[in-house]
Amino acid sequence: MLYSYVKAIHIIFVVNWFAALFYMPRLFIYAAEANEKIEPERSFLITQLQLMQRRLWYIIAWPSAVITLIIGCWIGVLYGSLPDWLIIKIGFVIGLYIYFLLCHQLFRQQQKNIFKYSSNKLRMWNEVATIFLFAIVFLAVVKTSLSWLSGLTGLVILIILLMLGINLYKRMRKK
Repeated sequence: MLYSYVKAIHIIFVVNWFAALFYMPRLFIYAAEANEKIEPERSFLITQLQLMQRRLWYIIAWPSAVITLIIGCWIGVLYGSLPDWLIIKIGFVIGLYIYFLLCHQLFRQQQKNIFKYSSNKLRMWNEVATIFLFAIVFLAVVKTSLSWLSGLTGLVILIILLMLGINLYKRMRKK
């Protein structure tokens, strides 16, 4: 019974964390585009976007990431063993935390008005969380019936579709 409640709380914080991971790169994109505007529009937009970034990052993203990690470890203790699918999932979760920390670097740069990446590069960066989400959810739901080859093939197809979508959007914006 306790396991079900802990798992439900874990899922709630994972959803909150992913909401932040999906929205924050969008704010990075908007800020990079605002940086290309002329004054006074540029300053006004960047100030507002930086405020939105700080609120999202410190009020939703970081607390959700920390609580997700703590409760995830608690679930691991309650689960009692580490089957193969869970070890692979943990690998993807570690990758997701690395992505999160890299997003934190982008956040700190933009808070200092340093814009190193174009909006198109940031659009590609925005899709990384989607790839991790697919991998983690499929491993958690399908577990052992998911073969390595079909899972990897599915991820590659997803990545190709996402990149095609980004390129299509870029072409549409240019018109």
